[in-house]
Amino acid sequence: MERNSRLKAGETGAWVSIFAYILLSSCKLAAGKFGNSEGLMADGLNNMTDVVASIAVLIGLKISRKPPDKDHHYGHYRAETIASLVAAFIMLGVGIEVLVNGIQSFFEDNKAVPDWLAAWTALGSAAVMLGVYSYNKRLAKKINSAAIRAVAQDNRSDAFVSIGALAGIIGSRIGIVWLDMLAAVIVGLIICKTAWEIFREASHALTDGFDVSKVPGLRQTINGTPGVKGVTEIKARTHGNQTLIESTILVDPSLTIIEGHAITEEIEKGLKTKHGVGYAIIHVEPYFAFEKKE
Repeated sequence: MERNSRLKAGETGAWVSIFAYILLSSCKLAAGKFGNSEGLMADGLNNMTDVVASIAVLIGLKISRKPPDKDHHYGHYRAETIASLVAAFIMLGVGIEVLVNGIQSFFEDNKAVPDWLAAWTALGSAAVMLGVYSYNKRLAKKINSAAIRAVAQDNRSDAFVSIGALAGIIGSRIGIVWLDMLAAVIVGLIICKTAWEIFREASHALTDGFDVSKVPGLRQTINGTPGVKGVTEIKARTHGNQTLIESTILVDPSLTIIEGHAITEEIEKGLKTKHGVGYAIIHVEPYFAFEKKE
């Protein structure tokens, strides 16, 4: 799939999440209010901020589609990763607020027992979010998008949050009134944990971090290209959902420039086909020169 087409597909995933969150947050806040459920109210508040986070991802994806310009020679692809970072900060703020409110609710008197309206709302919300999570998970894998992967992680957390809220409501209905407040606290912890995971992945990418477990596969592809006698160096980093590679290879010193260039083109094709590498710089060194240096 062509780069801009992948980004456009990612925008569809963000829109699906936005519409789902708007619908579910409205239902949860209303049902939590009239159904006397602290856990469901916390879940609804979480979904309201998820709308903001999804909009941030959507904006990041749109910026990523902008072509290279005079001061962005590699394009604007990292806007997608920055959007993930913004989403993480938003989620962390809400997670802390939900956590604090849940703890405070333990010390309040006259705790109301949630009714079945809240329970059915939580159950339906969990089912919807599991469906949205499944859709965005497949989409993130298909287009290799860190931003949509972050959205999918958030979708999954929201499904678990709704299940937790449901457990708290049922517990309160059978006489364990504090269980609903405990569900609200657990909701806050899950939100904070998800925010940390998204922040860690986004900050790793923005500081040119790379999954080292992928390097042996890249080396094997380069080394297996006809004409390559050795690989002395591989450097890799991510740029949005694109992988950038720099590598130094050893070739027969008797080759012409044209022949050496043909080898680098074959390497680039192999990296793109097998690993989805969008950009590669291959430096060529003569094999005997390397031996003398050693």
